[in-house]
Amino acid sequence: MAARLRERYEREVLPRLMKEMAYGNRFQAPRLDKIVINIGLGEAIQNAKAMETAVAELTALAGQKPVVTRAKKAIANFKLREGMSIGCMVTLRGERMFEFFDRLVNVALPRVRDFKGVSDRAFDGRGNYALGIREQIIFPEINLDKVEKIRGLTICINTTARTDAEGRLLLQAMGMPFRS
Repeated sequence: MAARLRERYEREVLPRLMKEMAYGNRFQAPRLDKIVINIGLGEAIQNAKAMETAVAELTALAGQKPVVTRAKKAIANFKLREGMSIGCMVTLRGERMFEFFDRLVNVALPRVRDFKGVSDRAFDGRGNYALGIREQIIFPEINLDKVEKIRGLTICINTTARTDAEGRLLLQAMGMPFRS
């Protein structure tokens, strides 16, 4: 079963982008490349169980098992040694990426308290967008009864757009609710 957002991209978004940006070829139009979801866990240094719960939550969100990220350098002030587990991340591509983006835009973001839209200033200069979320509980896949601590996560949406304007146009057409 194809993701409904991918079908919408092919049917509505791609023709609109080609018309607005005056592309001659459909492959010149920007598209979603990948979505990277990251949870940084500073408390995993003292509490090893925190890592297990974060991995379980990220698995529920993404639908695939995350990679545990390790410290590259030792930092004495933080009692951090090289090689210690300090976070987890997952990279989504293809159908899972479209499915996650659809859930993010249509289900999770509207559940944020006092939501007025996401900032349009979080582009990196090359058309990629980064979004920080303070509470993982806005996603319906997370069981509220099993949540020990509310954690934040970072979502990086990588596109094939060359400029921020192209990336913004793509994400707006895909349904990202930017502040006006």
